[in-house]
Amino acid sequence: MTNRVVLAYSGGLDTSVAIPYLGEMIEGDVVAVALDLGQGGEDMESVRQRALGCGAVESIVIDAKDEFAEQYCVPAIKANALYQGEYPLVSAISRPLIVKHLVKAAQEHGGTHVAHGCTGKGNDQVRFEVGFLNQDPDLEIVAPARDFAWTRDKAIAYAEGKDLPIEQSAASPFSIDQNVWGRAVETGFLEDLWNPPTKDLYSYTEDPALGNAPDEVIISFESGVPVAIDGRQVSVLEAIEELNRRAGAQGIGRLDMVEDRLVGIKSREVYEAPGALTLITAHKALEDVTVERELARYKRLIEARWSEEVYDGLWFGPLKRSLDAFIDSTQEHVTGDIRMVLHGGRATVNGRRSNHSLYDFNLATYDTGDTFDQTLAKGFVRLHGLSSQIANKRDREAGK
Repeated sequence: MTNRVVLAYSGGLDTSVAIPYLGEMIEGDVVAVALDLGQGGEDMESVRQRALGCGAVESIVIDAKDEFAEQYCVPAIKANALYQGEYPLVSAISRPLIVKHLVKAAQEHGGTHVAHGCTGKGNDQVRFEVGFLNQDPDLEIVAPARDFAWTRDKAIAYAEGKDLPIEQSAASPFSIDQNVWGRAVETGFLEDLWNPPTKDLYSYTEDPALGNAPDEVIISFESGVPVAIDGRQVSVLEAIEELNRRAGAQGIGRLDMVEDRLVGIKSREVYEAPGALTLITAHKALEDVTVERELARYKRLIEARWSEEVYDGLWFGPLKRSLDAFIDSTQEHVTGDIRMVLHGGRATVNGRRSNHSLYDFNLATYDTGDTFDQTLAKGFVRLHGLSSQIANKRDREAGK
C-alpha cells in the first residue's frame, strides 16, 4: 500500500516545504488540509492552490469558522478560560479542531500518516499528537521540523532549490499563529525579555493611546452563550468578529507575558485577543450577578484547571470532559445583559441586568427600607471567627 501523509497545512513556509520533503522521506503522497478559523489575511483558495503547486496530490480547505466559534470558543467563554490568569488559549483551543478534521481526512483519503509543522520546543506538538493518539492511534505521526531537525534556514534553501511557489525570507523572524479568537506572536527580538514589542507586531488592535472616542456596547448572553450585541441577534462567530473590530479599535486585548510551557521552559509571548477578552470580561461580570457565592468560588478553581488541561493538549481527556459537564451545569442562570465601555485599552463594565439576578436591592441598600436584619450580624461574626479565636488563645498561652 502506498503511504499517504495527511498534513496540517497553514500555507506558510514550514508546511509548504514539508509537502515535497515528506513525499521524499515517507515515499508517498501528501494530502494538505487547511482550516479557515477566521484568521483573515490570505484568501483560502490561494492557500489551497499553493499546496497543489508544492506537490500535494489533494488540497482540502475546510470552512470551520462557525464550528470553531460554537464548539471551541463557547466552552472557553463559559470557563472564563485564561491560562496563568492571562492567556485566552488562542492556539490551544484550535488544535483539537484541526486534529478532528485531519483524522477525518485521513479516514476518507486513505491516510497512513498524519503530520504537523511543530518543533520540539513548543506546546502544539503535544496538542496535535495527543489528539491524534486519542482519535486514531493507528495513524503514524511525523513532524518534519522536529523529527528531521528542519530549521528555518534549511527550509528557505530547500524552497529555493525546489522553486516552490512561496514568498518567504529570513527577514521575517516571527512565528505567528492567528484565528478569530486571537493572534499569537513569538520568537525574533521578543526572545530578549527586555525588548518591548514594536507597533508593527500588532494587527488585530490599534494603539490604545490613539485616543479614539469611547465605544459603549451591550452584550447579551443566554446560558453563558453570547447571543446579541446592542440588542441585535448575532451568531457566536459574529459576536467575536464584531468585538474584534470594536474592542480592537480601542487597543483592548494586548498581552505581553512570559508563559510556562508544557515542555518545561519559559517563553515570551505577545498576544492580541480583543473579542475574546471582552467576551470573557462580560461573561465573568454576568456570573458575578447570577451564580451563587459558593458555586462561584469553586468554579474559579475549575476554570484554572480547565485552562491547564486545554493548554496541555488534553482536550479529549476524561477530566476535561467532566470539567465541561460541571461548567455547563453552572451556566443555567447566566442569562442577561452586560453594558461595557470600550476605551483606552480597557473593557470596563458599567451596567448589569438579568431576570436571574441574585442581587437584592432591598438587602444591599444602606438607605431606609433596608430589609437586612443587622441584629443577626453580631452572633454570626462571633461564630465565624470562633475556631481561629480558640487557636489563637492556645498559642498565646503557649507563649507563641
